[in-house]
Amino acid sequence: MKTKNLLEVKNLKQYFPIKTGLFKTKPLKAVDDVSFTVGHGETLGLVGESGCGKTTVGRSLLHLYEPTGGEILFNGCKVTKKTIGSLRREMQMVFQDPYSSLNPRMTVEDIIGEPFDVHKLYSGRKERREKILSLMELVGLNAEHATRYAHEFSGGQRQRIGIARALAVNPKFIVCDEPVSALDVSIQAQIINMFEDLQAKLGVAYLFIAHDLLVVHHISNRIAVMYLGKIVEISDSDALKTNPMHPYTQSLLSAIPIPDPKTARSRRRIVPEGDVPSPLNVPEGCAFQTRCRRVSQKCTQSCPPLCDKGNGHLVACWHA
Repeated sequence: MKTKNLLEVKNLKQYFPIKTGLFKTKPLKAVDDVSFTVGHGETLGLVGESGCGKTTVGRSLLHLYEPTGGEILFNGCKVTKKTIGSLRREMQMVFQDPYSSLNPRMTVEDIIGEPFDVHKLYSGRKERREKILSLMELVGLNAEHATRYAHEFSGGQRQRIGIARALAVNPKFIVCDEPVSALDVSIQAQIINMFEDLQAKLGVAYLFIAHDLLVVHHISNRIAVMYLGKIVEISDSDALKTNPMHPYTQSLLSAIPIPDPKTARSRRRIVPEGDVPSPLNVPEGCAFQTRCRRVSQKCTQSCPPLCDKGNGHLVACWHA
């Protein structure tokens, strides 16, 4: 049965115990009470500064990290340690670093063919090779690349291999963990366009994790903004760009370069004060209070919930 949303994440928490003394530990709250949904065939962009917990969210969804708390529903089925094995074919991941995510001892054919072997998705060697070559063609690789090793390829080609591997089991949902951040700008555009083409052909849904708002705006239907383990704003991609409500989102958008010098000079740059607090010592109340220009006493006393401001535009700010 097809549910309204392909993925539902409710109050996801991911804490890591950190030693603070000889016999003392303290939880590092990498992801703290995060909730969002991803529709069938939709792309949800997840943006924020380095270290805010974006990658941890993606890994927790696939149980590469066992979540500390919360609930994950995939097509109505609860994702747990027991059920994740049966859902591996439905949920896949494209990793950030195309250099370390591929086995250097395996040929391209074996890398892409490994999911077929694990899930027994072919009846003979001929069918296996035909499926591999078909996937390679789908992501823009040539048949003669099949017998080569990962170190013989450029970064963009390696990422294509990783994408082909993720697509091998025909998933409904892919976590794209900053898949273009390690690539040249010209290659980034090719990979982004390929992601869009694959979505149009296969109907796959993405959680697209990145720190570049321009890239995320281009590919995403909706965008979630994350700060210090919490989601502070979720909105339609265009609405977020034209009407950001959270002070942190406003500062991120003000940092996007503008090619027109005249327009760039007239724009006011919003720079948050101070540094990002440590996830080991998150301030009481709103996590952004130490850097916010609109901070009030209420911000220091209680954490604002995500509230709908209309048309599905969710903001966690007492003054939005």
